[in-house]
Amino acid sequence: MPDVGPSQGGAFTGSKGGTPWGSLPWMLLDIARRRPDRPMVRHWRQGGWQRMSWGEFALAVASAAAWLRRAGVMPGDRVLLVSESRPEFNVADVALMAIGAVTVPTYTTNTDVDHAHILRDSGARIAIASTAVLAARLARAAPEGLDLLIGLDAPPPEEAAPRVAHWAEVTGEPGDLPLLMAEVEQIPPGRLACLIYTSGTGGTPRGVMLPHRAMLANRDGVAALAERLHLDGTVYLSFLPLSHSYEHTVGVFLLPSLGVEVVYSRGADRLSAEFQEFRPSIITAVPRLFEVLRSRMVAQLEKETPFRQRLFRKALELGLKRADGPPLSLLERVQDAVLDRLVRSKVRARFGGQLQAMVCGGARLDPDLSGFFIGLGLPLIQGYGQTEAGPVIAVNPPWDNVRHTVGYPLPGVEARLAEDGELLVRGPLVMDGYWRNPEATAAAIHPAAGAAPDDAPWLHTGDMARIEHGRITITDRKRDFIKTLGGDMVSPAKLESLLMAEPEIAQAVVAGEGQPGVVALVVPAEGQEAGIGPAIARVNARLSSIERIRRWAPTPTPFSVENGMLTPTMKVKRRAVLEHYKDEINGLYK
Repeated sequence: MPDVGPSQGGAFTGSKGGTPWGSLPWMLLDIARRRPDRPMVRHWRQGGWQRMSWGEFALAVASAAAWLRRAGVMPGDRVLLVSESRPEFNVADVALMAIGAVTVPTYTTNTDVDHAHILRDSGARIAIASTAVLAARLARAAPEGLDLLIGLDAPPPEEAAPRVAHWAEVTGEPGDLPLLMAEVEQIPPGRLACLIYTSGTGGTPRGVMLPHRAMLANRDGVAALAERLHLDGTVYLSFLPLSHSYEHTVGVFLLPSLGVEVVYSRGADRLSAEFQEFRPSIITAVPRLFEVLRSRMVAQLEKETPFRQRLFRKALELGLKRADGPPLSLLERVQDAVLDRLVRSKVRARFGGQLQAMVCGGARLDPDLSGFFIGLGLPLIQGYGQTEAGPVIAVNPPWDNVRHTVGYPLPGVEARLAEDGELLVRGPLVMDGYWRNPEATAAAIHPAAGAAPDDAPWLHTGDMARIEHGRITITDRKRDFIKTLGGDMVSPAKLESLLMAEPEIAQAVVAGEGQPGVVALVVPAEGQEAGIGPAIARVNARLSSIERIRRWAPTPTPFSVENGMLTPTMKVKRRAVLEHYKDEINGLYK
């Protein structure tokens, strides 16, 4: 392999005043120059785990960038990138940005309608797809056809586009890495890096325009936290899709730049083995995964002896009290230390024994769910963000975790509340706007009343919040409040979270807009159909009279990505569910 520079160790946390790099390709290629031999990404291929070093990554980026230029990819061209998590995604992403093109990462699970909308809206005429099936779907979905289609596993069919190519051809010849590095140093921080299409829990997905500065601001914001956690040289187990805005920023750019090796998980069914094999220091996930993990642990506990069950529950009780207060008594501290050795150490070992942070985002994390893991000595912290903000806005540090909040805004992020309680944020992390949608952009980003013309605009997050002692607590989506017939305002996020915290309920959506009260659609957990009624009764006992579930109905099938009722990151599309089951919901009021 050609030399890409001297190998050096140490963390790359940037200068105290911010990152020394002005663009994402400059950051990664500069780090590769300094430490070419260190592992960057690990992935499963051909029956075993394969590693890509930083030096191999840089050479592949240079090769791909040179080929794409020869193929006619121009600055500003939007290029669809549809792939599972694999190193080729990273290489293609960075190579496109390096030559001034705009990456459009897109979910492999998208429907043909989704692909057609994104292709039409973005104007992309070039696409990179991992499999032949995905390539064929993109070719069919492109409203005006594709000019160039590249397959990662094999060349697409020749009829798919005027020009087709195999990834082996794209990276087959060496590129001029020193020249490319000199070029990426000139990329301005404000240049558009990517279009990330929102997952669309409500309406049609919109393309969020993220410049380099937005994701670099996220990187700067967590650098001090990562340094305190000593993440350099550790492992990050990645299982969210790279097309998700969070994983795209964190898994492709942020954590690798901080010295963390990324391991792409083979799937949720293999997590237990991968925790043991790789002993990750950090994982990130949506609440649904943590619900599944808790259910598995509770199911396993039921097989233990009554004595072991009592030890487990006592360890959970004391661990949670230690985290939340009041302080433990002397006797409780002794008991807690013993239970830490007998119970919590074994739980931590099941997760590899090296976890410094389990970060949850993407949806509201129920405090009872986070309390379960925290009480068992697992550092589950809640963060908050939006695609429109790079996407990370706030996070709880593991050493100062207040679990009913989403933590403090990152350094460099300003946060305030509008008069109606909506959370507003501003800073270099904020998007440039929505692609070709000036009306939506004007509604989301605008200066505060009375602001000077040159003041930075505020992003209107659409989330209702409180800010207390500098910490942010998200209470609901502004547009999702249910207003009942009596004029009462009810939070659907709160009710759905409480319902899904019950082991008998896998999924839930509540309704009641303009109706006498709240009703629910529920998906029972496997084999738990008979327990739905008692579960809802337990939830109702914790609610005010206006919030209580008056009636409920089971759905014939779970909400899924395939039936259009879940996003690829397992968030329920409330509007889609309410529309699909409108007759059943109306029937609950008769």
